Amino acid sequence: MKWDVHSLCQTASVDRNLRALAKRLLWKEMCIYRAPRMIASLMDGAPNGRIGGEWEAMAKLLFYCCGCNPTRHFRTGQSCPGHFMKSSRFSKTSGRSFLVRRCRTDLLYVSDPCEHEIRDRGDDLGIFRGVFGGFMRSRTRACLITRELEVEEGVRCPFCGGRVWSMTAARLVPKSAARRLGTMENGLEYFVCVNGHLHGSCWLVHLSSEEDGNDDDDEDDHEDDRNQIGSNG
Repeated sequence: MKWDVHSLCQTASVDRNLRALAKRLLWKEMCIYRAPRMIASLMDGAPNGRIGGEWEAMAKLLFYCCGCNPTRHFRTGQSCPGHFMKSSRFSKTSGRSFLVRRCRTDLLYVSDPCEHEIRDRGDDLGIFRGVFGGFMRSRTRACLITRELEVEEGVRCPFCGGRVWSMTAARLVPKSAARRLGTMENGLEYFVCVNGHLHGSCWLVHLSSEEDGNDDDDEDDHEDDRNQIGSNG
């Protein structure tokens, strides 16, 4: 069976029984089928093989660019709507670039940014998303709790609806994140929700051919770290 996200969305919207079946079983099976290595890594050591925020939220994160709204630390001048992705690439090597040094033992997958052209700006808007494995036991969550950081007002996780922390407000955005994305250090912001989902935005600087692809601070991606995911079979 080829798991198509659009067909499953339609199936889940038919009636209450099919919606319950999708929530209990079908979303999980689709995630495992479409991103087997990534899901296996996230499930490793998880109680009862459960991922924070339920499987419906995980499926949405895999296939949906969440768009962007202006926030107090990231001004876009306009909202950018979300949309389904034809394909996405998630990498845990990229994820390490979004973690401060003392938290780099955490497992975090982050997508390549989805590029959006913004009228009247020379730079494109990049929208990215990610997910922690074992977030409840992570050093990142421990740092957020220790700092007694308040959750962000007016912002919710676009995947599970949970409350979020601003990593900018927490001062947990490393310089390597900007280098990985190809943006200025003050040109990005991302949030992490109570279930370990990450979403963020950045201004993508157009690089010359000499600059493109250089990232001296991070190790190269390995085949096992990359997960290319298509939205249909």
